[in-house]
Order: sequence, then structure tokens, then C-alpha cells
Amino acid sequence: MATVRRGAQAPARWQLVACGLALFASCLLAASAGAFVSTLPPLFSAALTLDPAARLPAPTRYSYRGIHTTVMPGIEEPLRTRLEARVPAALGDVLAFYRTELRKLGWQERQDNATVTADRARLAFVSPIGPATLELDRNGGSTAVHLVQKNSDVATRANVLPEPGQAKLVFSNIGENEAVLAIRERTIPRPAGANAVALDLVPGKYPYALSVPGRPATTNVLTVTAGHTWELTVGRDGAAWPPLQLY
Repeated sequence: MATVRRGAQAPARWQLVACGLALFASCLLAASAGAFVSTLPPLFSAALTLDPAARLPAPTRYSYRGIHTTVMPGIEEPLRTRLEARVPAALGDVLAFYRTELRKLGWQERQDNATVTADRARLAFVSPIGPATLELDRNGGSTAVHLVQKNSDVATRANVLPEPGQAKLVFSNIGENEAVLAIRERTIPRPAGANAVALDLVPGKYPYALSVPGRPATTNVLTVTAGHTWELTVGRDGAAWPPLQLY
């Protein structure tokens, strides 16, 4: 009796029998698997549901979610609100969710600034209270969400709204000693407790140094784009805080 080994070729009659048995077995397996899959409910529905409790639109399904607001002294409404979340869903499903829900809120998507690929999406909007952006990034089996909404009226009242096509930098010193900011070939001193000062900047990269007596200078590079406002602050203990995007 001939034996069929891996890599060996069986006689013709045995090939027919072997193929027939293999085909019969595969048909049984396919039928069994098909019957099993058809009765098994999906682990997750592809549809994402809006969470009515979220300050900015977000689905009820998430593995992480955080909300961050920037508030100016004396003004109750946030200047800038940022949502960060991780949603266990495909990027395309999350993108469809946000386009639908933001449209319901009157957000108008700026088609000229949209970038969508299989791994990332970058969208710009005009919301009822100001400009907004949505960034999505595929992260394994999840999608990272970064949604920002700015309030133009609050920015105007707080004097931090950039001029068209420009960026703005606010320098604050709440420490007990004079602080000096060196940026763009300028040296800007601010006495202790003095009001903040604002600078208009052309979009670009700006090396800067913050100096306080008795401390080594803090140096860094600030990258600004049109329509954004950043703040550099010296804290009460004289330490320079990391750059903060206000608007």
C-alpha cells in the first residue's frame, strides 16, 4: 500500500481519493464554521453613540478620555477647550462619527484643509464660537482623538486674539523678581507682578531665553503658527513654566 508523504506524489487513484476526502472535509469545516459565525453576535457594533455628558462631542465607547480647558481671569467661559480620547474603533468609523455629530452642532468643515489617510486625519472647522480642529491617529486597534475648540469672543475680550495671518505670544511674570525674555533679537524685561505683555509674531520657530536673578536661564524653541496664541510664564518661585497654548 502506497503511503503519501509530504513532498511525495501519490499514484493517480490515491490522489483522487485523497483530494475527495480533503474536499469533503473542507466542505464540512466550511459549513460548520459558516453556521457558527452566522449565529455569533459581533463583539462591538460598528456604530458609535454620542455621550450626552461630554463637554465636547465624544462617543460613549472609549478606553481613555480627558477634557482640558484654558480659562482667563475674570472670564467664565473657557478660552480653549481640548478633548483627548482613545476610542476602540477603526479610524474610519471615528471620523464618520465626528463628521456627523459636529455637523449637527453647526460646525462647518473647511474642505481645503482636510487631510485623511488610512492612519491619520486632520480636519479644520469653523464652529459657532470660533475655529476648531480635529486630529485622529490610528493606534493599534484604537483611534486617538484630539479635538480642540477656541472661543474667539473670549480671546477678543482677553486681548489675546492674534492678528490675521499672525501668531501672538504673551509673556507673564508672577514671580517676586524681575524676569527677562530674550526672543527675536529683543530683550523684554517684566518687573515682579507687572501686567503681561503681548507680542505679534510671524509664523515660524523662535529660540528664546527666560532669565531670573539667581537662576540659570531657561532656553527653548517655540514654534508658532498663524491663528495661535502661546504664553510664557515665570512662576511665583521664579521657575519658567513650559509654553502653554492659550488659543
